[in-house]
Amino acid sequence: MAAKYADVVGTAPADLSARKLPMDDTPELRQALVEGEPHTLLMTYVHLSGDEAMLDIFAPHLKSPYAYPPEQIPADLIEDLRARLLHVLTTPGAAMDGDISETLMHRMMTVGLAEEVEDEFLPLLYDQIGFRPELPRRERKDRKPAPAGFKVLVIGAGMTGLAAGVKLAEAGYDWEIVEKNEEVGGTWWENRYPGVGVDTPSHFYSFSFALNSEWHNYHPQGTDMFAYLKRVADDYRLRPNIRFNTLVEKLVWDDDAALWNVTVRRKDGSEEVIRANAVINGHGPVNRLKWPSIAGLDSFEGVRLHTATWDTSIDLSGKRVGVIGTGASAAQLIPAIAGDVGELHVFQRSRHWVMPSPAGDDEVTEGVKFAMRHIPHYLEWFRFRIYWYAADGLYPNVLLDPEWPEDSPSVSAVNEAMRQFAIGHIEKTFANRPDLKEKLTPDFPVFSKRIILDRGPYFPTYLEPHVHLEQTGIEKVTPKGLVLKDGREIELDVLVCATGFDVANMMGDLEIVGIGGKHLRSEWGTEDPRAYFGMLVPGFPNYFHTVGPNSAPNHAAGQNLISECQVNYAIECLDWVNAEEKKALQPTKPAFDAWQKKVETQMVKMIWSHPRAYSYYNNSKKRNFLSWPWRLVDFWNECRGPRKGDFELL
Repeated sequence: MAAKYADVVGTAPADLSARKLPMDDTPELRQALVEGEPHTLLMTYVHLSGDEAMLDIFAPHLKSPYAYPPEQIPADLIEDLRARLLHVLTTPGAAMDGDISETLMHRMMTVGLAEEVEDEFLPLLYDQIGFRPELPRRERKDRKPAPAGFKVLVIGAGMTGLAAGVKLAEAGYDWEIVEKNEEVGGTWWENRYPGVGVDTPSHFYSFSFALNSEWHNYHPQGTDMFAYLKRVADDYRLRPNIRFNTLVEKLVWDDDAALWNVTVRRKDGSEEVIRANAVINGHGPVNRLKWPSIAGLDSFEGVRLHTATWDTSIDLSGKRVGVIGTGASAAQLIPAIAGDVGELHVFQRSRHWVMPSPAGDDEVTEGVKFAMRHIPHYLEWFRFRIYWYAADGLYPNVLLDPEWPEDSPSVSAVNEAMRQFAIGHIEKTFANRPDLKEKLTPDFPVFSKRIILDRGPYFPTYLEPHVHLEQTGIEKVTPKGLVLKDGREIELDVLVCATGFDVANMMGDLEIVGIGGKHLRSEWGTEDPRAYFGMLVPGFPNYFHTVGPNSAPNHAAGQNLISECQVNYAIECLDWVNAEEKKALQPTKPAFDAWQKKVETQMVKMIWSHPRAYSYYNNSKKRNFLSWPWRLVDFWNECRGPRKGDFELL
């Protein structure tokens, strides 16, 4: 089911070609300049005008959003900037003809962020911010075309699977996506609990090749994220190459043919074996829900729900509701349902650090949307700023300072400053509730497990008189509710388990059999996955396990970047195989072992090795199987192509 390039590449979710100069001086444009983010307006103005002097004028007033005292830009400077930008946008010939130099762009980045942007970040920034999109592979003269009939099968039509579809089509490969659900979107189609959303900022949590100006919130709600991925599938015409309602059950490598035999099961129960030269597994780790191990859980006679399989027909009005868990899903669910329920009992199994959202009420105004749709370069510069402060700018927080006291609840001076910032949020919210302060203040370092983003409603929800935060452990579930370890019984009508996913079991129920009948389950078990560069395993040729072992950006936002990078890496590997007129590749055992050693050596230097660091990043032996222990820029650089000495070509 090969797709032609011309039939695949459609209009990206932000039609950047619509941004033309000069613009009409309209009330909508003036409102956009009033509502626009000042740093982004400055970058946009300098980009269009080349007026470098404005950087010198603004530089003394610009600070990091984490700086204290907070930044104060004089109002007259902002008004002058708006007037200058209005003139450039609406006056014929006022904008520069052509783009700015690399030197000026680099200086703009450094001044706008109030910190140095090292040269090593520039290629990544140009790529991810959308300033210099790469030429599609099919148009590159230095690349050998993909051979006819070389088929790549992609598992899953979530974020990674859709990126794979777009890029495989651009590269000219025969490709197909197999999706178990009836629609694209992956976790953003499956998760429908009230309040479901994303902690990553919207304008970064999207593909670099499909920037989106239409986000309703600065952190997308689940419905918005699903709508975005659905639109990508439609705009890039991916649907003809997606098999819906089809589950991949087994992969078996054919040694003689150098092909994967992929057994799939349709919704009607019928099976088919698909032959593929390569497999990109994009089924992700957050679609295998985990129920809590509590005695009597199945005995509950009320409504029992898991956030990952929410029943949207359930009416919670006036009900006595219990929520087990206070992680990311619970922090979104709790404020979303608190106003409807009669009584809400939250059972906290472990504390989490909670940070206030810098976006306030989180709504993107119409003026800002207008700026992103129509003002050249505004959307890209806004994404740049969001990316920097949500990504590698946070990396120092997860580095252990060897001189820092080991028994401290932080790991460095930088990390301690972030801890104090988070404590300030607790102190401010619960100034008159010392009991809640004690219950909600963690004793482990910030960033050693996933941080909760508070958009305003979460922490204040615990101040409501009908909301009860229970710290005592659960002894058992009964037909009528719960019994706590102190003997108290709490009767419930609805029990919600916001207890996450079985992330460590990265294979799920999939059976994978490689060279000579070697089973990947024997290598990984149910909680100890290991791979070369988070994707490849010796003995399993042309099998790319995306979002795999030690590839998660747990110091920052950026799963979208990881997905794009891994797809790029997989295609670069396949391009190399085909350029050499071979059939497959696999990492060598020495390269695999060396990579494991490299990860382990670095992990000792990371926050996740702190004695108080316990999270789903670690397996039962406290080995961190999930986190990428370096920066995102390092991941991006590694993904430019394979280290050929680490591989065997078949």
